[in-house]
Amino acid sequence: MALGTARPALPALLALIGALLPGLGGAQTSVHPLEAIIPRGGSVQVNCSTSCDHRPFLGLETQLTKKEVAQGDNWKMFELSGVQEDSTPICFSYCQAQTMVSMSLTVYWFPERVELAPLPRWQPVGENLTLRCQVAGGAPRTNLTVVLLRGEEELNRQPAVGEPAEATVTVLAGRDDHLANFSCRTELDLRSRGLGLFQNSSAPRQLRTFVLPETHPNLVTPSLVEAGTEWPVNCTMDGLFPASEAQVRLELSGRNLHPTVTHNNDSLLATAHDKANMEEEGTRQLSCVVTLGHQSRSWQENVTIYSFPAPNLTLSEPEVSEQTVVTVECEAQAGALVMLSGGVPARLPGPRAQLQLNASAEDNGRIFFCSALLEVAGQVLHKNQTQELRVLYGPRLDKRDCLGNWTWQEGSQQTLTCQAWGNPVPELKCRRKGDNALLPIGDLRPVTREVAGTYLCQARSPRGEVTREVVVNVIYHRNYILTTILVTVAFTIGAAGLAAYFYNRQRKIQKYKLQKAQEAAAMKLNTPATPP
Repeated sequence: MALGTARPALPALLALIGALLPGLGGAQTSVHPLEAIIPRGGSVQVNCSTSCDHRPFLGLETQLTKKEVAQGDNWKMFELSGVQEDSTPICFSYCQAQTMVSMSLTVYWFPERVELAPLPRWQPVGENLTLRCQVAGGAPRTNLTVVLLRGEEELNRQPAVGEPAEATVTVLAGRDDHLANFSCRTELDLRSRGLGLFQNSSAPRQLRTFVLPETHPNLVTPSLVEAGTEWPVNCTMDGLFPASEAQVRLELSGRNLHPTVTHNNDSLLATAHDKANMEEEGTRQLSCVVTLGHQSRSWQENVTIYSFPAPNLTLSEPEVSEQTVVTVECEAQAGALVMLSGGVPARLPGPRAQLQLNASAEDNGRIFFCSALLEVAGQVLHKNQTQELRVLYGPRLDKRDCLGNWTWQEGSQQTLTCQAWGNPVPELKCRRKGDNALLPIGDLRPVTREVAGTYLCQARSPRGEVTREVVVNVIYHRNYILTTILVTVAFTIGAAGLAAYFYNRQRKIQKYKLQKAQEAAAMKLNTPATPP
């Protein structure tokens, strides 16, 4: 039976006595197995025997719970149960003298906790990251190793030392570590003791790495914004990783503009379209803040919101008859200057401008132009307004727009243009004297001799009528071909007859001269010679 926990030094004492006092006659005590390894809380059977010839006194000294399960003349079998830690039970026997032998009982158990310390929520790329793994429990420690892992890649391996054991490794965080899983694992290697390799792993932890440049965002916005109008805001930043994880906030004096963010590789673009309020007039601060990881970069720009309505341009009457006096006035808001023009020399800018004119036909369609100027934040802004004057007058047929005489070649392509002026626009018709035939006006057509004649062109409108006489002349040729042929033939015959006459006359003259010469010669031959 066990000697109890009150005497913990007894096994060692018995072992010492057995070593100093060997048994007589060579009797020895044996134990089987000499070494054993069992899981914590497990049991093992230990056989104690002796070589004594007569019946000895056998026993097993241990602090463990034991039970004798079998025996023989010189052996006993004990079962040790509920073993929680390593122990060295001692078999002893008395055979005239006492002998003893000890065994080694090793308890193995797996770690109760294997945990990788929490990782930073965000880890800057290029900075050192220390991984820490804590291991509580596990035995035998001489066979227990802690392994730190990146995915399945082994980063470090070291023995488990201390309670709890802590293993660390420092790595340089990179872009490739973004969203990588890190963990640690224990390996209890009992293969040399006839068992296996037992592994326990921690829950993996995912790392997120990031790059946020030291440069500030680029904020693009108009410096002047008119109240009530929509204006764009752009904020960009390059060199981000991962750009899709970056958060952007656009604010106007604390009011969120709710931007739309797009990403392209390592860049982002935040855009917003805002409508300025009248209540926000004045200089406001526009800010863009880019946040990635636990860091932020920001930039601010000043935006001036102003109110500047177009000037008020009025005509005393927008539509008048000829010889009516018209007053044109232009006025802008307080602080603005106006200039008024419209076919008259512009006057110097002032808070209000006015002019008067006596309307004539030439003023119909005249555009009056009013320009307002306002200085805002050192910049001069312009707003314009226009008005058109309509003058009512009767029909007009001027010589320059409706010629009094047209002379055309028959068969040529011509367009008869005759423009009548007036407001309202008059109706124009040209009729030939005698038969009232209409003259086609404004059409391109071949000229025939039938259109020749004198026409009366009449322009008529509700404000009166006017008439102008127009003469159309058409040049055409008779058939002179036969006459030309006959004249040519007669001329040819006459020329031939005249040539024949002169030829015959020349022959007669030559013949006459020859005849006279012959007669003179004959007279010389017939005349007698004069005596000496």
